Order: sequence, then structure tokens, then C-alpha cells
Amino acid sequence: MSHLTDRGTATRTAVLGADHIARARAAQTSFDAPFQALITDAAWGHVWSRGTIPLRERSMMTIALLAALGNDGELALHLRSIPRTGTSRDDVTEALLHVAIYAGVPRANHAIALARRIFAEADSTGDPA
Repeated sequence: MSHLTDRGTATRTAVLGADHIARARAAQTSFDAPFQALITDAAWGHVWSRGTIPLRERSMMTIALLAALGNDGELALHLRSIPRTGTSRDDVTEALLHVAIYAGVPRANHAIALARRIFAEADSTGDPA
């Protein structure tokens, strides 16, 4: 394993949780292994692991970008990860307000509805998200 892989795996685990990483590894096939290696090294080992801004701010930027682009699956994953990044629900609200202004009200409206569902699920199960 490379330095980026080690660093990326550690950061990805810290943000998304060990359970998510275990599920991703268990589901990995020879077909998607190169993609998993790419996102571990590039997204998590290089970008998310940079020390220039804290995980909270990276999380808020990621949530805003995913919402603006309509990437619901990834958005849900990152909304569920906010307790591990130090991002609050109020921070999510602020990020989605920016989405409304800069990417459009329909995208923000959809993302807010998704966040409400995820937070309601978390509240009903006792998860901190």
C-alpha cells in the first residue's frame, strides 16, 4: 500500500465510519477495485487528508457540492457522516442555504428534504447524525 492509500483509508474511515469501510470492502469486486483505489488515494488520501482546512469545512463543502449537483446517494452518505466531522445540523442548513442561492432553490429544496429524512431516521434510532 502507498502512503496515499494508508492516509486515505484512515481519513475515509474517520469520516464515513468503520462499518461503511467494511461494507465497501466486502462488496468490492475485481471490476470496481481500481475505482475504489482511485477514490481512496485521490479523494481521501490527497484531498480530504490535506491539513489546510478542517474536516468540518470539507464536509460542508462536500454536502453543498453534492446537493448542487443532485448526487443524492453520496449526499446521504455525507449527511450521515456529520457527527464524525464535527459538522452540525445547523452547519448543514447553512451549506444548503448557499446551494439555494448559488445552485438553485429546487436543488436545495430536494437536499433539505433528504436531510430531514436522514436526521429523522437518526433521531428515531439514536444515531447522532
